[in-house]
Amino acid sequence: MNIFGHKPKVDPNEPDVPLASGVNLPEDQRVQLAHEVSLLEQKGGARNSKLQADAEKTVLSAVADSIKKLRVVELGRCPACGAHIYQHLGANICDACGWHQYDLPKRGTVKVHIKGGEAPVEGERAYVLKSGDCLVIRHGVVQAQIPHDAYTWVEYIWPEDELDQRQKEVGQVNSVPCGWCGKTTNPTQDGFHLVHIAFGSSQDRYCFCSDDCYEAFRKMYPSRVHRNCYERDCATCNLCQKRYDDDATEMRLLAKDYLRIKK
Repeated sequence: MNIFGHKPKVDPNEPDVPLASGVNLPEDQRVQLAHEVSLLEQKGGARNSKLQADAEKTVLSAVADSIKKLRVVELGRCPACGAHIYQHLGANICDACGWHQYDLPKRGTVKVHIKGGEAPVEGERAYVLKSGDCLVIRHGVVQAQIPHDAYTWVEYIWPEDELDQRQKEVGQVNSVPCGWCGKTTNPTQDGFHLVHIAFGSSQDRYCFCSDDCYEAFRKMYPSRVHRNCYERDCATCNLCQKRYDDDATEMRLLAKDYLRIKK
């Protein structure tokens, strides 16, 4: 990954590539980058190469941290405090510390409601900064910076067709194959089972289409004796890292996150 818009050097015999590309920077920052790089070029190319290498090292370090955080979320834990998070198709929320991430409408708009009954400020996206101020983006530029004490809440407008598309995606996700025979399960039919089992230190979720498949899976894959996940109530057990609650309310989770087909 290279933040300067060109391929990093892999051959030591390649000529140095100038830093002053900045294709993804705002205009003011592009001008500033070009000016500062020109000053460094007066001091020689070796320093430019070192700065470029340092910048790429910083980016790679940030990527590693991002991957680590995503893996923690994938395991159903909060990357900020380590507590259990509630995972939905478009949002992950930790009610222990308040950490959260969520999807925004791709084609909708956003409204920032102003105190005192003033007309809301509309845009394509809004960013709430650490200071509490809200930046409203429209046509790719900052349209307004609203102080934290000047607005009450942020509303995201989801178009009906985008909501319909998401509902279809949810329906496709819920077409979960049986963990034993591979057939599509139906949570409303008799014999359907959803169980949480920890063969190691992390809890996993499995679905079965019938009692026979569930029993066959149990005989082939017994959980650890001291955990006995098939009989133990998850609500009263703390012997593994829990990824899911003890009920089936989170059926909207992506199938790959909770189902491992074993044959």
